Formats: sequence, structure tokens, C-alpha cells
Amino acid sequence: MSHFEIEVKSLLGDQATADRLKEKMCALDPECVCISTNKQLNHYFEGGAMEDLYEAVKDLFDEETQAKLKVTIDRGAEFSIRSRQRDGEVLLVVKASIDEGTSANTIKRMEFEEPVAVTLDELDERILNAGFTYQAKWSREREEYAYKGASVSLDKNAGYGYVAEVEKIVHDEALADTVRAEIDELMAELEIIELDQDRLARMFSFYNANWPDYYGTDRIFVIE
Repeated sequence: MSHFEIEVKSLLGDQATADRLKEKMCALDPECVCISTNKQLNHYFEGGAMEDLYEAVKDLFDEETQAKLKVTIDRGAEFSIRSRQRDGEVLLVVKASIDEGTSANTIKRMEFEEPVAVTLDELDERILNAGFTYQAKWSREREEYAYKGASVSLDKNAGYGYVAEVEKIVHDEALADTVRAEIDELMAELEIIELDQDRLARMFSFYNANWPDYYGTDRIFVIE
């Protein structure tokens, strides 16, 4: 079954701000707990045809997972294609927007994220051979917390610095607006501000143009 990701970002900037957010979550929710920590490499791709991507990777998945990927491709109009290494696990990630934003940075989107039994380089080679090219390579360290029914990720991103992502997953697209309102309430009580989509697009564009200077480093930039 396909699922829909409702995710809102907040630019925190530095570690001190991220630490204060963790303290606030624990104070407001006694059941708040860190559910995972990991290091990630995320490679973004552009160009190419989604049908060619499907043919290039379908043998990596069972029939049920193939069907889920096919639904995402058939329903989507704009896609964000990524390969991801999360600690020792490699995943194919395909996101398709279901609102007015872009598939890379939108609030509401369909999401396909499944592990594969190949290396990151081998997955990249399949995607490149399907006609795609690298858009950028990203690196980050992530702490993920369960907070009042939502997932709150605190990411230390190359280029961006610390970013919070508040996310809920639904299987019924009709619930997307209701869940978005719930996330807005959580962010208000945590006193974190949504990162404006126009600013996020400018940050994303700058990083894509300069990613070799930031990938795998602690360097950050500020784009207003």
C-alpha cells in the first residue's frame, strides 16, 4: 500500500538550538524518546524517464514492493529520485508531490522508500544507466524522536546546519490536510517556525550548485 508523507521543516541553525528543542520535547511529552540515530549519504538525481528507472530497479524488489513503486510512478507528476545509505543499509527513495510544492521539498508527498540488496555505488550505477544524472550529493547525521504521535527528526546537514523535520505518515490522501494542521499545532507548542518554501528552494538551489564544497563536511551557509 502506498503511503503519504506530511513533513514540515524548521531551520534551527546551531546545536544549541537543537538541544533546546530536545529538552522542550521531553518536558512537554514524558513519553518522548529517541528511536534512532544514524549517519546518511543521500544522492539526488535528475533527468531520465520514470519508466526506465522502474525497469532498471524492479528486480531488486518482490512483487508487492514493485507494485508500490509502480503506483507511485503512475500517480506522480513530479519526482525526487534518491539513493540513500543509512549506516550500513542502502535504500531507493522516490518521492512525488501531492500539493503545489516541488517533489524535493514539498509539504505533502507520496513516498517510496525501500531497502535494496546492493551497494550504494551499484544502485547509483543502475539509476545513471537509466538515463539520470547526479543533481547533488548530501550528507547528514540524524536523531529521530517519537513525539506525541509524530516523528521529529533533528538533522545536522552539510550546508544547511541543524534542521528539524516534523513528520506524520498516512495511508489515506484525504487525511493530508488534517494531519498538516496537527503538525502546525505541534510546531506552535514547540515554538519552532516553518522554513519558508521559497527560502528553502533558494537554499536547495545554492547547495545543488556548490555541493562538492559541502558534501561530507561540517561547512554551512546562510541564504535568506
